[in-house]
Amino acid sequence: MASIDVALRNNPVVALLGPRQCGKTTLARALASKQECEFFDLENAVDSSRLGNPLLALANLTGLVVIDEIQRKPELFETLRVLVDRPDNKAVFLVLGSAAPRLVKGASETLAGRIGFVDLSGFSMSEAGRDNLKKLWHRGGFPRSFLASSNQSSFAWRNDFIRTFLERDIPQLGISIPAETLRRFWTMVAHYHGQVWNAAEFARSIGTKEPTARKYLDILSGAYMVRQLQPWHANLKKRQVKSPKIYVRDTGVLHALLSLEESSQIETHPKLGASWEGFAIDQIVSITGTRNVYFWGTHAGAEVDLLIFKSGKALGFEIKYVDAPRTTRSMRTALSDLALEQLYVIYPGDTTYPLDDKISAIPLNALPDVLKTL
Repeated sequence: MASIDVALRNNPVVALLGPRQCGKTTLARALASKQECEFFDLENAVDSSRLGNPLLALANLTGLVVIDEIQRKPELFETLRVLVDRPDNKAVFLVLGSAAPRLVKGASETLAGRIGFVDLSGFSMSEAGRDNLKKLWHRGGFPRSFLASSNQSSFAWRNDFIRTFLERDIPQLGISIPAETLRRFWTMVAHYHGQVWNAAEFARSIGTKEPTARKYLDILSGAYMVRQLQPWHANLKKRQVKSPKIYVRDTGVLHALLSLEESSQIETHPKLGASWEGFAIDQIVSITGTRNVYFWGTHAGAEVDLLIFKSGKALGFEIKYVDAPRTTRSMRTALSDLALEQLYVIYPGDTTYPLDDKISAIPLNALPDVLKTL
């Protein structure tokens, strides 16, 4: 909530963006309860009708104005520009949405210099508690999945969420793709979780063309269901990987797509290591609060799972689901070629210890304490 407060102090309009059911509305209502506020929910027929003439409805409001599900009426951005440009404007607008590219593009073009963006995902490690790390990994961060009374209830909620997203949310965004086709594609992404994107292979598998496969990937990425981790290109005389890695952003949804209901099934599945990798990446991104995240790899096999830039320093992260990680030639190559300040090997253990000069093994639950010192 602190990041939203800061954004509202610095901008007349703030967009709070994130996937469906991640808690945006709950957070906005908690913020609204502390101050003068007018709340519009565009999924509510009455509120949608009230904004039929938006200039008339919003012109005389003061204080905080919240507009939920704004992707239903992207034309409101033009009205907001007119309102916040008035010399006597006394309102600040918090808009909530779950379709990033469409919203960001429309808002950035119309409200350039007037809008700030805050990204929200499900529960993070700091919110769920470090003692609940494994539960958060297995169930994912969506509040209703994480807080469910049992693994069975959590798994059922996630399956219902997937179905609702495909059958209701996607059509509401104006996207006309058969739900079963997109589900098949999404399931395929789950099986390729943590691997480099190969458009030709996806297109062959679902019987379509490469641009169509790319379109499906962008749709799921734009709705915060898939993360495309872009490659970093260092100035090296080496052939470097140029396609993104793909991850299902929420590991609970990943496990549902893979039909993994119980912890024992996850722990013995071939995607165990990749699932842990995606989970750790999501937590590191949440801890650091940066959008400048990449991976790096060469065709010779050297790689680093995650590369971020913080306070002018290049930090590398290798993510291993092992009891006692060790250094590898790939790590040393990455450390040298990328001039890393530090390389952290993230693992599910309990002890922090050095592996080599500038290489340390760090338990994921200890990472917030390590990074806050940088």
